[in-house]
Amino acid sequence: MLDVSCIIINYNTSGFTFDCVKSIIENHDPDFKCEIIVIDNASRQEDFQKLDRDLKSLKGLPIKHIGSKINIGFGAGNMLGVQEASPSRYYAFINNDTLITAKNTLEELAQFMDNNAEIAVCSPQMLDEEGNFRVTIDHFSTLQREILKRSFLETFFPKKYLNRKKFYDNPTRVDYVQGSFLFVDAQDFNDVGGFDTNLFLYYEESDLCRRLLKQKGKLTYLYPYLTYIHYKSASIEKNIAIKKELKISLLYYIRKHFGFLAYKVLLTYMIIRYFFTCLVKPKYFPLFKVLWRGAHLSDSLKQKQVIIR
Repeated sequence: MLDVSCIIINYNTSGFTFDCVKSIIENHDPDFKCEIIVIDNASRQEDFQKLDRDLKSLKGLPIKHIGSKINIGFGAGNMLGVQEASPSRYYAFINNDTLITAKNTLEELAQFMDNNAEIAVCSPQMLDEEGNFRVTIDHFSTLQREILKRSFLETFFPKKYLNRKKFYDNPTRVDYVQGSFLFVDAQDFNDVGGFDTNLFLYYEESDLCRRLLKQKGKLTYLYPYLTYIHYKSASIEKNIAIKKELKISLLYYIRKHFGFLAYKVLLTYMIIRYFFTCLVKPKYFPLFKVLWRGAHLSDSLKQKQVIIR
């Protein structure tokens, strides 16, 4: 059995993916049993072929490069990686636009998890490309968080809602950590069914950590003794389609975990909010239309993907 299977998704950003894989290999202890699985989420043919050539030039760890015929999204892409993984004690789900900068990062995270059986997920502290602090932790989405907003809750209920913008000196229990670097106990992950593949983009990590807590009583921790660099969504172009996907995922998450009434309350709040937003910023009208229809999964980008090869 391996110690860790690292799973990385590429989508038309082969340069970032190559640098990410290289950083894992350069900071890896040869005695630590590890593999790297790269899932290509239906990139352009030239990007896929370039990455395939570049990965074959790297030595030091076994690398599998798997091409998907269709863009199946973040959660499903990682689940494809799990399917291709060798039996392992841990999974490291790492965004392709990240760099590991500290020696023995994976080994140290594994040791931390080995010594704390109650923890199912952990993550190093995220930094930006210039080495500055970047928010790594977050609170579970609830009606309170979405309507009252994070800053209000952190100010008036600091024990329940930790300050996301604080640099913590010691390992800290949190609701969830950002999906750019998830170090997960493989058995716990498998026991709860892994990522919810209904989610195409966004809220996959929050949903996973919530289910691990609810179903198994397993915790999520920030491990700030280690850091990593994240270039922040290099493969995702921010536009109205992405904003629609964010709301669709959020409303699905709320309905899944809190029921139909909570979903309707939040949906109504969003419809009212974006009705007035559209009066000032007409570009948000397509988002308002999706919300008016109920922001169902049928409106997700997942339903618009096509087979490319």
